[in-house]
Amino acid sequence: MTLEERFRRIAPAVDFCSLRMVDELDESLTVRRGVLQPFDRGRDIGAMVTVIHQGSLGYAATSDITEAGLRQAADQALDWSRRVADRGVVDYRTVPLPHPQGEYETPVRVPWESMSLSDKIAMLQEANRRMAGDDRIIDCEASLWRTRVETTYLTSGGGHLVQRLHYLVPGLSATAHLQGETQTRSLHGRDVCRQGGLELLEEVPLVDEAPRVAREAIELLLAPDCPEGSMDVLLDPGQMILQIHESIGHPLELDRILGDERNYAGTSFVTLDMFGKYRYGSDLLNITYDPTRPDQYASYGWDDEGLAARREHVIFEGLLLRPLGGVISQARAGMAGVANARACSWNRPPIDRMANLNLEPGASTLDDMVASIERGVYMKSNTSWSIDDSRNKFQFGCEWGQLIKGGKLGPVVRNPNYRGVSATFWRSLRMVGRAETMAYLGTPFCGKGEPNQSIRVGHASPACVFSGVEVFGGA
Repeated sequence: MTLEERFRRIAPAVDFCSLRMVDELDESLTVRRGVLQPFDRGRDIGAMVTVIHQGSLGYAATSDITEAGLRQAADQALDWSRRVADRGVVDYRTVPLPHPQGEYETPVRVPWESMSLSDKIAMLQEANRRMAGDDRIIDCEASLWRTRVETTYLTSGGGHLVQRLHYLVPGLSATAHLQGETQTRSLHGRDVCRQGGLELLEEVPLVDEAPRVAREAIELLLAPDCPEGSMDVLLDPGQMILQIHESIGHPLELDRILGDERNYAGTSFVTLDMFGKYRYGSDLLNITYDPTRPDQYASYGWDDEGLAARREHVIFEGLLLRPLGGVISQARAGMAGVANARACSWNRPPIDRMANLNLEPGASTLDDMVASIERGVYMKSNTSWSIDDSRNKFQFGCEWGQLIKGGKLGPVVRNPNYRGVSATFWRSLRMVGRAETMAYLGTPFCGKGEPNQSIRVGHASPACVFSGVEVFGGA
């Protein structure tokens, strides 16, 4: 019996019922200090049944995807919907949940299986060897993490979606130590995360990149601390993606704005009345939400509530246009959002999450941006972050800094940090790099929700210049 046949047999007679089954396979390889670490491989399969009955919603998940297991989950979901009937903040009869049909799969040019296990290990060992040539390098690591996720989504109204997503995360890091000082340099701050196959290694060749990572770790070790003061900062894409993530992405999540995260991950300085009126940044700030890019880390054809993915501007020429809210949050707020209701697994419900949130390229070359700075710091690769519970005041640290004086790049500095306020920081954006300065990166570990969900998020950004930023050094 097919999954769809089992669903039809167990779906209760209610206003709406859906089943979302997730089959996830993870494999990771790591070589550390030349030693192969234990091979990690796991598979996780399960399903969630969601029921809307007389305007109330309930859900239940199970790892037993037989007819009996799914029936028990459906009964539990219906029971929960009855138990919370007079306690909800939403009448779900007013929410137009879609019943889509279709398939989506990540384009893969070089499949994971096309390279033997022994060749993958040999590549990681060679990358380690190329990082370990100096006695000051006390630790080094090269890794590959591959994930395949297949999701089937069925609804009582005839919806039937199948999505197959393929992820790859390569990694390099080198740690140097001398006379009590320790510095680590990584491959783009460990944020090289994409969908696709091993073709990503053509763009990010681990063996070729390894000597640079080790060399820069030693340069940081020997460098002075970053100076303090108000100055311009030139941020590379590896830092820009965390700036976008924390001070644009999280504040614009509509369920957070509506108050759902207040007692856990905080609220937002953004309010509903700001949309269409509020100047979030300078005229150069253009932010798009785009799950349709096939190679980015958080791409898909439909979100986990069946809403079709579309590219949307959330900020255009500095003006705040729309929140990051899925179909349920849109109905609650009475405004348009995006297809971003996402769950991290089969045993979690969809909530409003970022997917591919990108800063669109501008007109400046990297040389133009450097030349425009009289006194400043070029910062690369995020290493630390802190932001308040309204996603407004923030502080970020980077792995790599380089002084800029009189429009020219100067010496390397270590432990570069800066701080600011989201509500004013983006208005200091004065130059945005051209497309050739962009990088397509992401993070596998964005946490949110109760119970917690750690989910994949993609970001793309060019290099950018901000004026009058508070910069400081120190570990």
